Amino acid sequence: MTRVGLYPGTFDPIHNGHTDIIGRAVKLVDKLVIGVAINAGKGPLFTLEERVAILRSETEHLGDRAEIIVQPFEGLLIHFAREIGAAVIVRGLRAVADFEYEFQMTAMNQQLEREIETVFLMADPRHQAISSKLVKEIAQLGGDVTRFTSPRVKDALMAKVAAG
Repeated sequence: MTRVGLYPGTFDPIHNGHTDIIGRAVKLVDKLVIGVAINAGKGPLFTLEERVAILRSETEHLGDRAEIIVQPFEGLLIHFAREIGAAVIVRGLRAVADFEYEFQMTAMNQQLEREIETVFLMADPRHQAISSKLVKEIAQLGGDVTRFTSPRVKDALMAKVAAG
C-alpha cells in the first residue's frame, strides 16, 4: 500500500523553509503531493503556473526518495486530501503563532475527516524566521534574498520585482 502525504501551501515563492520541510516529508511517505493553493485573495506575486513550474524544478532532485507530484487545488484542503487519497497532511511549524493557527485547522479537519492525520514538522532553526511574505518584501525593497531561497527562485523573484 502506498502512503500518500499532502504538503499544501501557496508557495509564493517557495523558500528554504519549504524545501527543508519537503525534504523531510519525503522520508515519511511513498508519495508526496505538493498542493499549490489557488488563492487569489492573497494576491500572489507569481502566477499559479509559475509557482507550479518552480516547485517542480525545486523538488525534482528529491524524486529518488518518494514520488513527488505538484498539483494545484482550490477549495477545502480536506476535500483535496480525500481526492488524492492522502493519509497524512504535512505542516511546518515555525513559531507559537503557527501552532495556534495549525491547532485550530487540525481540529476542524478532524471534525470533517477523522481518517486523515496531520503531521507537524518543526522548522529547522535556520529557517524559523522565513516566510514567503517577508521574502517578497525584502526583494521588493531591494534587499538580498540569497540566504532564503535557491538561486533559481531568487532570479525569478528579482525578475518579477523588476518587472513591477
